[in-house]
Amino acid sequence: MEIVKRSIFPILKSALADRRIMVLTGMRRVGKTTTVRWLLDQVPSANKIYLDLERLDLRAVFQETNYDLVVNYLRNRGLDITQPMTVALDEIQYAPNLPSVVKVLYDEYRIKFILTGSSSYYLKHYFSESMAGRKVVFEMFPLGFGEFLDFRGVPYRRRSSLEEMQFDHYEFERLKSYYDDFILYGGLPDIVLENKPETKREILQDIFSSYINIDVRAMADFKKIGELQQLLRILALRVGNKLDYTKLSQVVGISRPTLMEYLEFLEKTYVIHRLPAFAGPDKAASLGKKLYFYDNGIASILAQSSEGALFENAIFNQLHRYGKLAYLAKGNEYEVDFILTQADNTPTALEVKYHPVASDQQKVKRIAQQHQIANSWVVGRYPTPDFENFLWGGLIF
Repeated sequence: MEIVKRSIFPILKSALADRRIMVLTGMRRVGKTTTVRWLLDQVPSANKIYLDLERLDLRAVFQETNYDLVVNYLRNRGLDITQPMTVALDEIQYAPNLPSVVKVLYDEYRIKFILTGSSSYYLKHYFSESMAGRKVVFEMFPLGFGEFLDFRGVPYRRRSSLEEMQFDHYEFERLKSYYDDFILYGGLPDIVLENKPETKREILQDIFSSYINIDVRAMADFKKIGELQQLLRILALRVGNKLDYTKLSQVVGISRPTLMEYLEFLEKTYVIHRLPAFAGPDKAASLGKKLYFYDNGIASILAQSSEGALFENAIFNQLHRYGKLAYLAKGNEYEVDFILTQADNTPTALEVKYHPVASDQQKVKRIAQQHQIANSWVVGRYPTPDFENFLWGGLIF
């Protein structure tokens, strides 16, 4: 099977020469296994192996406390332990003792480990400080719109600046049906490669069920899984809104500490993201955080979110690849959806509008100037009569 290269591939390939353990993390079905197999293909030596820890027999090997047995297993699989070797272990969250095994083998043998897991929650709770300096972590997210087009075999020109992403009538007509699909069904590779809407929804339901029944049960000690499912459906109706923790805990019927534990888990397993305010730490905390989902498809099967909310969520997923994101607000007076700070530390104010008009651009520019933000744009989905001076979402690759 031909592998469509992801934008993260060159970064990962360059890290193969690094002695440190590579840890690739991201949500379920985001493409980690395909990526690891591609990485192994880039290793010129034949002294390498891929092992899937979803298999119980392999999981048992890496749960061993007698590490000589693990080394012997690798020998029996044809690896030469006297030579440099590459060992890829997929879905490491299923083997809680694995960090200890990896640390010992890393220190005693010339093993380049490539590990994948569905949760930075796992990395935080099980990868101890003894691994500090030994590992480098890479995060994988669902496909951006440019990668979406790559998977569909659609040519496009990547823009190098926000200014180049301004509405283009011909590109709008050529790409709008693809962008509509991206907004509704998200960017998980299996979904992007499927053409039938009903099958897309079935796959998304399967991914969500697997997350609840496998990942949650394997990585967290939550006694009432139904509460977490209910919370997710409620959150899907609050995309783009500031979270009121007191009200949320009352609606779900759980304590505030339990709510915060659930939200941390959902964030660390790449389901949701809580966007901070563009302000100092104290002020940002008082303003609260806005909610987004890392994949539009998952959000869309959980609740009947509005088209405007799904569009804003898609823009979040497209923009966070370009730099650090926050939102800007002053009480109930005004709010700007996103402040994007790129590598040059220059912030840009971005207001998302389904049908942008000239007054939207004037308003966001005025607010941005009040906060000494020189650059501002409206990001739109559909053009309106006499106004095309906006960034079109379908050009944010």
